[in-house]
Amino acid sequence: MLANMNERVAIARILEYESTLLESATALLLEEIGLNPTRGQRVLVKPNLVNSRNGRHCCTNPLVIRAACVYLLDHGADVVVADSPAFGTAAHVARASGLAKTLKTLGLKVQGLKRATPLTLSNGGTIGISQDALDADIILNVPKLKVHCQMTMSGAVKNLFGCVVGFRKAMAHNQLGHSHDLFRSMIMDVYQALPTTVHLMDAIHPMHKDGPIKGEPFKLGWLAASNNGIAMDTAAYSVLGLMPDQIPLWGEALKRHLAGSDPSEIDYPLEKPSLFNATGFELSPIRELQFNPMRVITGRIRSLLKQLT
Repeated sequence: MLANMNERVAIARILEYESTLLESATALLLEEIGLNPTRGQRVLVKPNLVNSRNGRHCCTNPLVIRAACVYLLDHGADVVVADSPAFGTAAHVARASGLAKTLKTLGLKVQGLKRATPLTLSNGGTIGISQDALDADIILNVPKLKVHCQMTMSGAVKNLFGCVVGFRKAMAHNQLGHSHDLFRSMIMDVYQALPTTVHLMDAIHPMHKDGPIKGEPFKLGWLAASNNGIAMDTAAYSVLGLMPDQIPLWGEALKRHLAGSDPSEIDYPLEKPSLFNATGFELSPIRELQFNPMRVITGRIRSLLKQLT
């Protein structure tokens, strides 16, 4: 069962990923937002997996994902951990980031989101969203908070764009990344098309300076959960001292009058955002992501070959 607490953001202070309090804090946060899956419910855990040499900084930390899975398994949920990286397979990125090894003790493997199903976009056209995600009873979205050179920040809403299958994301970044209006609208369409979603944000050491791949960790100590990805992101933006005109996705949420986009509507039952210090957090230079067409083609071929071996 999932309680209706749409504008609630529960925050815990966790200073290090190796903290002995991580699992208990994760359980507290998920209980606070009413996530109590029933035995046998299909829960898709959606991390942020990026194929990069800097993967341990730009991906959701494996220990946060493990803590979420422990909570779900303890409730008897049918847990699947899956993502659809723009380049490379989910299994490959999971190995490189340390996630595969971390989840092995729970008997879980990282899978790829597949079965692209056309989603009609509000500005015209379609994009292929994973039927695996659409079929889940609940999606537990576990984003990494980080700066982003196109969208300024990447959080809960942006991470769910990862439910678009494989290379289609790379092509969308390349074709629409120069247009904030089109790109942000497409990302929000994907967010709104998904079934019941809850969110556990990894901002213990968010990435700053240069993102979404090449940045550096910033010690913020924030771990938070919410039933509303818009509210989750708005809370994070507020902690960082950002304004709607700086964040395209925040502007899109306000344009659509989505619940959680107004900071005054958000309730904080545990830690308050004002208790966190983001002094020194730096945004990424704004630029277009450069997707070489040959990299897209080569990455696609490699992904197909790995699936056949």
